[in-house]
Amino acid sequence: MRNNYITYFLFGCFLLLATTLSAQSEKQKELEEQRQAILQEIKQINSLLFKTRKEEKSVLTQVEDLDQRISATENLIRITNRQANLLTREINDNLTKIDNLRTELKELKEDYAAMINKSYKSKSQQSRVMFLLSSESFLQAYKRLQYMKQYAKHRKEQGESIKEKTAELQQLNKDLITQKSKKEELIAQNRKTKNELAKEKKDQQALVASLKKDEGKFARQIREKQRKADEIDRQIDKLIREAIAKSNKASGNKVESTRESTFALNAEAKELAANFTSNKGKLPWPITKGGVVVKKYGKHRHPQLPNVTTFNSGVEIATEKGAEARAIFKGVVLEIQQLKGANKAIYVQHGNYITVYNNLATVTVKKGDKIDTKQSLGTIFSNPATGKTTMKFLIYQNTNRMNPADWIYRM
Repeated sequence: MRNNYITYFLFGCFLLLATTLSAQSEKQKELEEQRQAILQEIKQINSLLFKTRKEEKSVLTQVEDLDQRISATENLIRITNRQANLLTREINDNLTKIDNLRTELKELKEDYAAMINKSYKSKSQQSRVMFLLSSESFLQAYKRLQYMKQYAKHRKEQGESIKEKTAELQQLNKDLITQKSKKEELIAQNRKTKNELAKEKKDQQALVASLKKDEGKFARQIREKQRKADEIDRQIDKLIREAIAKSNKASGNKVESTRESTFALNAEAKELAANFTSNKGKLPWPITKGGVVVKKYGKHRHPQLPNVTTFNSGVEIATEKGAEARAIFKGVVLEIQQLKGANKAIYVQHGNYITVYNNLATVTVKKGDKIDTKQSLGTIFSNPATGKTTMKFLIYQNTNRMNPADWIYRM
């Protein structure tokens, strides 16, 4: 009975450890996917921001590009460290499981040996015959013999199974140790890369310090860029307000009355908006050839000029020359606008949501067109002076700006 309790206890431990190892395996897979995504991001940063090192760049542009790469590298190091720590926990859990298996295996072997020994003695003393004769019936004697045979067979199979599992776990630990070694090597490599980048950034900061007398000039340049960006935002906001007013006026009494800042939706538009909402966080990338976010949504303090703050109404994505903007969801082209002091912008309406694709050189759709998810909208403008190809992407719910990172998958 005592041995049965031990067996049940160890079996429960095995189940718990197996569940833990399965969860850790899934987490390891998730971390590896994140690591690969960051590696791809760094590759794109190098390709899109550092491919033309011979080009003349302003000091601020050089520093901003370096900050982008340093941030991605720090994320890579952070994820890789988490992978290494998780691998260590997996190895320790497997070692515990092996110890438990060995304990159970020892118990089973002892029981089995005792049973074989007893069986041998019984056979030599012909006690087995007496055991059978002491049965109250032939059926009882038969059942006793069958039980002994099945018990011996079960224990033998169980012992062999545990041997195999032990061997598998030992091999697994060897594999995990090898993986941990590789991860540690990668961490060291990333740390070296981070130090090199930090030194490079420090050199740039030293250059900024050497030009301290021009700090006011840099600040004015940033504020001028922000002023132009704010002006473009005002144009976009105005167009959306006018579009809402025009749409509501045209709807007449066919839909419920609403405020001027909110689209009055019919049943079809409400369903489209609901579908857009249900896909939050799962919407596709808005550019055909990938890219990397170089300016995030919201208010930010400049890393080199702490007295200067900027605001971004959407996200700015750097991509390859010739890349195209694509719709993140089905809808209707609400407007194609030539922005003052900028390039073309396409507005796609998804019920009471609007997505804006700004800084396009050419467009392949027209106002009123029905758009499918991932449909191409036009090519993104490439700046001949900087060699960079960037698109600003915005999301509105009625007149309210939204953070695109909350909506686009892995932005």
